Amino acid sequence: MNRGVGAVSQNQALNALVFLYKEVLKVELEGIHALRAKQTTRLPVVLTVAEVGELLRAVQGEAGLVCKLLYGCGLRLAEGLRLRIKDVDMGGGKVEVRRGKGDKDCPASSATCQ
Repeated sequence: MNRGVGAVSQNQALNALVFLYKEVLKVELEGIHALRAKQTTRLPVVLTVAEVGELLRAVQGEAGLVCKLLYGCGLRLAEGLRLRIKDVDMGGGKVEVRRGKGDKDCPASSATCQ
């Protein structure tokens, strides 16, 4: 706590010491009442609809197209950058996601864009 270390690091260090004494040294820890560090919860920063619209209008060219696909279809960056023309079904309003997270390559992994 004195060095400004995060809660996860503090808890990991405490767990390592407890493991060392109990499992390696076979020493029973008695009379030690250590408290686990509490993680702080942070609210996510979310853009307003107006801010998203302004952002998407400001990005032009290929980068703008990719940004709009990422946002509109809920794609991950790598998925958006791997898209090819044959992956986009303009008539059906669908985008085929290939080699997505978990390497799921099937029609069920298609994203429907709005």
